[in-house]
Amino acid sequence: MIASLILGAVLDRSRVHLLTWSALCFGLVGLLALAVNQGWSPLVSFDDRGDTVRGWAVDDQGLRSFLRVVEVAFGTVAMTAYTVVLAVAMFVKGYRRAAFYAAGVMGLTSAATTLIKLGVGRDRPAWQEPEWLLGNNAFPSGHASSVAALGGIVLVLVSMLVRRAGVRRFADVTVALVVILVCLDRVLLGRHFPTDVIGGVLLGAGFVLLGLAVYSPLPRSHAEKIEPLAEVLPPGRKLAVVLNPIKVEDVGQFQSIVTSMALEAGWQEPSWHLTTVEDPGTGQAEQASVEGAGLVIVCGGDGTVREVCAELAGTGIPVGIVPAGTGNLLARNLGIPLYVRAAIDVALTGQDRAIDMVSVTGDGIEDSHFTVMAGMGFDAALMEGVNEDLKKKVGWIAYVISGLRSLMFPAVRVDISVDGGDYTRHRARTVVVGNVGFLQAGMPLLPDAAIDDGQIDVVILHPRTFFSWIPLAFRVLAKQSRTDDTINRMTGQRVSIRAATDTPRQLDGDSIGPGRELHMECVHGRLLVRVPR
Repeated sequence: MIASLILGAVLDRSRVHLLTWSALCFGLVGLLALAVNQGWSPLVSFDDRGDTVRGWAVDDQGLRSFLRVVEVAFGTVAMTAYTVVLAVAMFVKGYRRAAFYAAGVMGLTSAATTLIKLGVGRDRPAWQEPEWLLGNNAFPSGHASSVAALGGIVLVLVSMLVRRAGVRRFADVTVALVVILVCLDRVLLGRHFPTDVIGGVLLGAGFVLLGLAVYSPLPRSHAEKIEPLAEVLPPGRKLAVVLNPIKVEDVGQFQSIVTSMALEAGWQEPSWHLTTVEDPGTGQAEQASVEGAGLVIVCGGDGTVREVCAELAGTGIPVGIVPAGTGNLLARNLGIPLYVRAAIDVALTGQDRAIDMVSVTGDGIEDSHFTVMAGMGFDAALMEGVNEDLKKKVGWIAYVISGLRSLMFPAVRVDISVDGGDYTRHRARTVVVGNVGFLQAGMPLLPDAAIDDGQIDVVILHPRTFFSWIPLAFRVLAKQSRTDDTINRMTGQRVSIRAATDTPRQLDGDSIGPGRELHMECVHGRLLVRVPR
């Protein structure tokens, strides 16, 4: 976690700060190189442990075989392959600067390692394992410099892209253990002196920091190379931010990032409205509207986004979404990036898109809205059964666990009416009414749905047995249009559902309690949302 905290803070540090730490790493490498070249006695004693040099050697055959596997797994060919895979993955995901950063840091580290080896000219230890003998120069260790550089890159990208502290802690521990393992491998096989691996680690760390100073992996504004919007807005625009504080690790840091990006984009310093358990977003959005905000940014999960959107629907005030939940379904369907800085950038500099809202009434609930979906049956039972403590630790896996428990939710009899027509009777384990096409895990449950077509889509699922879910899943993923008793679809502007018994219900992933009725109507173009240009 310490490494992640350091690198997370470093991402926001000045170039001078980064260059200073990079210079310190390179300076220590230079001092080590000078000491090695001059045969400084304390260093020689440290490298030889004050004992026979054979003391470093390893005789156990099983351990030697394992160390050889480590040597190959982190050799030049393997590290080149890891770098290419990482860079390509970042490039495909749209993080091109991160891809160039990774490739550049690894390339420079490799070149510098080779040059320093030639300059220092240190021989390999006399106790080197005779099998697979290496004959080139020893200082600094190429294995150590490359694994330190790649590990640092991984931690930078994790700090940049991953919000969950548990995942970042896992990355910290994994990278640290791998670096230590590779360094021990080089010494125990007799390939390097301890100072060789220390010098290699410092060299790799120095280039990670130098890369951050010279070429930041943070993405640039999506609007940087796009023509300005036709409408010219006056300076001094009012900005409000509705924040669910439990969805961000450091509220102060988040506020600092938003404020600096907002001022840079020409907005006023934002006013902040934090949600509470008693008021999950409605009151905060209303206050922002009354204060005359020209843009309201909401940061939270689907529930917080739904509350804010419902309140601002019809006001003409655009909503910028910074997804910070587990599902983030509205953001995903609108193409809003999940990376916090990129989402803030879209909210501040994107274009407005009019999307539909769906009004909802039913027994035992107040009149409400949803932007993504409503459901009765299995999907609502799934949402209801999610362990919140577990969700905080493992994210979407908590939904998978709850889903496995709820798969055989009892089928119920439901009557459905579309656009005021006659009710039709069905058996269903779940009924989902969606305003978008893709639901959890990118599932194209409603492939014909569009968020701005003035229609809502209904899917009725009735797998008869546990194993019936498997072919049903294939049909959904294949976007098959065929309907039958297992999967049926309907489309209209107004949809009413009546269940024969009390059935769990949900709106945008939030349980609203059991009931027998839901009545929904699509309100076309009701809400303005900021989306990428």
